[in-house]
Amino acid sequence: MLAGMSDAAALDPEDRKIITLARSARARNGVPEGAAVRDETGRTYVAGTVALESLRLSALQTAVAMAVASGATSLEAAAVVTDAEHAADADRAAVRDLGGPATPVLVAGPDGTLRGTVPAGEPQA
Repeated sequence: MLAGMSDAAALDPEDRKIITLARSARARNGVPEGAAVRDETGRTYVAGTVALESLRLSALQTAVAMAVASGATSLEAAAVVTDAEHAADADRAAVRDLGGPATPVLVAGPDGTLRGTVPAGEPQA
C-alpha cells in the first residue's frame, strides 16, 4: 500500500536525493518519467524514459539496467518521477529482480512531491 504524504516530512536525505535526481533527469531530457536507483554501496544511477523505434524502456527499467551493467548486485531504494499515481508493475518487477521484494519504490509527482512508497514486491491497489 502506498504510504501517505505524512511520510514526506520524514523522508531520508538519501531518498530525497534520488527523487531530486530523478526529477532533474525527467526535466533535462524532456521525457515522461525520470528515475534513480541507489545500489548496495550507495552509488546512484539516473535515467529517463527510452523511447526508440526498436527499444522501449521506462525510466526505472533503464536505471535498473544501468545499475546491473555497472556491477551492482542489489538495490537499497528506487525512485520514479511521473504523472502516474503508481509505479508500473513492470517497473516494480525490475526493482524486485535486483533489490528484492522489500526494496522501497518511491513515487513522486513532476514537482518532486512524494506521492507514496511501496515495496517492490507488494501488489498495488
